Amino acid sequence: MSDIAVLGAGMHPWGKWGRSFVSYGTAAARAALADAGLDWRDVGSVVGADTVRCGYPGYVAGATFAQALGWQGARVTSVYAACASGAQAIGTARAQILAGLADVVLVVGADSTPKGFFAPAGGDRPDDPDWLRFRILGATNPAYFALYARRRMDLYGDTAEDFAQVKVKNAAAGALNPLARYRKAVTAEEVAASAVVADPLRLLDICATSDGGAALVLSSMEFARRHGHPDPVRVRAVSTVSPTYPKAVLDLPDIATDSAVAVSPAAHTFRASIARAAYEEAAIGPEDLSLAEVYDLSTALELEWYEDIGLCAAGEGAKLLREGATALGGRLPVNTSGGLASFGEAVPAQAIAQVCELTWQLRGTAGDRQVPGARVGITANQGLFGHGSAVVAVR
Repeated sequence: MSDIAVLGAGMHPWGKWGRSFVSYGTAAARAALADAGLDWRDVGSVVGADTVRCGYPGYVAGATFAQALGWQGARVTSVYAACASGAQAIGTARAQILAGLADVVLVVGADSTPKGFFAPAGGDRPDDPDWLRFRILGATNPAYFALYARRRMDLYGDTAEDFAQVKVKNAAAGALNPLARYRKAVTAEEVAASAVVADPLRLLDICATSDGGAALVLSSMEFARRHGHPDPVRVRAVSTVSPTYPKAVLDLPDIATDSAVAVSPAAHTFRASIARAAYEEAAIGPEDLSLAEVYDLSTALELEWYEDIGLCAAGEGAKLLREGATALGGRLPVNTSGGLASFGEAVPAQAIAQVCELTWQLRGTAGDRQVPGARVGITANQGLFGHGSAVVAVR
């Protein structure tokens, strides 16, 4: 096993605060260091998940946070993988620790988002697929979330009421999370009464864009034991795989599929392959999980993740939800943090925030949203254009 220890986890509350992303990331970093019982000068490396502006790298995050905390000679790295940036940063930190380049690595991600939907930066870039999907298709993120939702309705019989229940579930968890932006229970009737954004999805089916930050202090197991952490939460796997040729199902925001005429499609979809790689590396399976944090950009996409991470067969996500299996108190709670439904997107921070939630759950310190006896958790999301993201944490 190539485990590394999670010594500290910290977040800045998410919302719309109107300040620089640097202030959120610095606050999260200091909270993580305090949680770990370490001083900033104990950190040998800083890995920053790049803050983005509408899908494009905006800032050199590693050096930005190292400067804000006070130059002390640590090596710095910056990682950009859109919504998968946080997992890529964790993977980079793990590689540095296992290679012996640093005993302690601080991972930080934070963002301060503009109002409204994410959109491409200005200018004409006809070779840029993100720009093309807006210019040619007019496909904002909610538009392709809705296409996924409609596909589930046509293939599996999912209903708008099923999607609404995802929001109800996640809002109930978010109401118990002091770091969440939205801390209010929501009813299915309130979801149904909210404005249509992209049929069949309504405003309360879609996550917001938010300001926020998250940080982790990671170390070698030897360092953890020497510094009073004999049984820390451990990161056991980080999956950052890319798709396999050919992709037979359109995976927006890409606007074309690969040809499957000469080569049969892969046995598993891209999202399913992300979790499979994590399970293989960690030597576990879905049956070993205590909880999961998945990427609920929309309510319908959460149901798809149930299937992609192996909680049920294709088309059975809504059934799992209806049974209450994925709610707090269910047999395998999903998005105990409240998910993006309760936090919104702060892109570089969200994959790190998922691991923060696993850490608190596996320590047994998650308060009213605690999963009893939690021992194994997985995170899952993906970034634009082929960035996989999954982390397995164990206790």
